[in-house]
Amino acid sequence: MAGSTESRSQRRLDRRLLIERLSSRWLQGAGYFAIALFALIVLALLYQSLPLLSEYSLVQALTSSNWDPAQNEFGFLPAIVGTIYVTALTMAMGTPIAILAAIYIAEYAEGRAKTIVSSFIDVLAAIPSVIFGLVALIVVVPFVGDYLAPAVGSSATGLGIFTVSLVMAIVVTPFMISLSVESLEALPDELRESSLGVGATKWETIRSVLLRAAGPGIFSAVLLGFGRVFGATIVPAMLIGGQTHLPSSPFATGQTLPTLIVNDFGELMSLPLTQSALIFVGLMLVLVVWLFNFTAMLVRRRLQRRWQY
Repeated sequence: MAGSTESRSQRRLDRRLLIERLSSRWLQGAGYFAIALFALIVLALLYQSLPLLSEYSLVQALTSSNWDPAQNEFGFLPAIVGTIYVTALTMAMGTPIAILAAIYIAEYAEGRAKTIVSSFIDVLAAIPSVIFGLVALIVVVPFVGDYLAPAVGSSATGLGIFTVSLVMAIVVTPFMISLSVESLEALPDELRESSLGVGATKWETIRSVLLRAAGPGIFSAVLLGFGRVFGATIVPAMLIGGQTHLPSSPFATGQTLPTLIVNDFGELMSLPLTQSALIFVGLMLVLVVWLFNFTAMLVRRRLQRRWQY
């Protein structure tokens, strides 16, 4: 009887170990598959970009401001500048609001107020970005064109880089708030109690202890916001004006790299060189996002080592 029990236990243990090994191999294979898929996408985009790169040098394509596919002129500088403009303005407007809102929800709001605010943040995050674009056409564009731009001495139709940045800040802020709240609420209560116990005020505890401890998570939230803004398509396509020129001011119309693909994707894709140029834009987007994520991963690891608790 004892031998039979030990034999069944051994068989169960062998099955568990086999399942463990198979699961480990499957997860390892999934990781390698993700790497291979990324490499395949980059290689495919690079191969399709070769016709453009054989006609124009990389420096010439990136620094030229002339974009006229009908004349075989492919200067990406206006779209690059427009993308940087939109991303920088959006993050400058959205990041402080996201962090302050996350601090309020995680550390100050209680009971029904916390539930109501959190639910509205979740609802905003779930609204499709095209809805924000439609509302912006009705409300934000007239406001910027008729009131805000003239107030600062600029003439504008309302469509332009500032309008896109303002709307994109509203689009990405709920995502950054939710992730930042999770990072703050995941901190152990001992951190708060220890800081308050030595005489620190609540704000001093938040500023000097909690924000440092939750820094890597908040940094990841900002990184997610950057990725969504950098690759945003529908809102910029609706609100930026679609003019491929170097913007003279934040209220000017312009172009971003994703909208460049959207606006010229139709009939011009039948032209081989234009198709290669638009695919090269996709290659730039993929590589920039990858480089930013890789750099951010290194920075986050350094923050985790420095701010570990």
